Amino acid sequence: MRLYLGLVHYPVYDKNEEKIASAITTVDLHDLSRASRTYAVKQLLVITPLTDQQRLVERVCRHWITGFGAQYNPHRKEAVELISVVSSLKGAIASIAVLEGEMPFVVATGARERKEKVISFAETRSMVRRNDLVFLIFGTAWGLAQEAFGMTDAVLEPIPGAGGYNHLSVRSASAIILDRLAGNHTSRDF
Repeated sequence: MRLYLGLVHYPVYDKNEEKIASAITTVDLHDLSRASRTYAVKQLLVITPLTDQQRLVERVCRHWITGFGAQYNPHRKEAVELISVVSSLKGAIASIAVLEGEMPFVVATGARERKEKVISFAETRSMVRRNDLVFLIFGTAWGLAQEAFGMTDAVLEPIPGAGGYNHLSVRSASAIILDRLAGNHTSRDF
């Protein structure tokens, strides 16, 4: 499978729809790397231009890959080894292209309904199953800024909830989406 995951900390929106760089949370690193490893994602790219945040990611990774954490929990080491920190979304796309020898099909996620470039779970799952090169990006804070959507090829349809409320954490949304796109299911009703 040639599925890559991006956790975008810039450009994203705050609650006032101002463009910001959001802070890294270590629980996101742990949970998204574990979900990535579970669903055979090739690499989890954490995207932030902030050098202090990049150092935080690197420090967490060192602890679990070569530090005490590596011996304490080898399963966590195996997951955290998937993390790579990149300073921009454009740089993340370029690094995948270098690794794979072709440009990835970039799919944004979000809770809002969109009218343009929408792709269904079924279509995206077919791409993943065909071994197409797919880069699935998730926004933090209040979601991806418009300029991030401008760098994508498609926008995944939102996860349909049971009511009007739709504000999942990035950890919850990524787990649901990874299961729908890369899980080993016998029936498809989504």
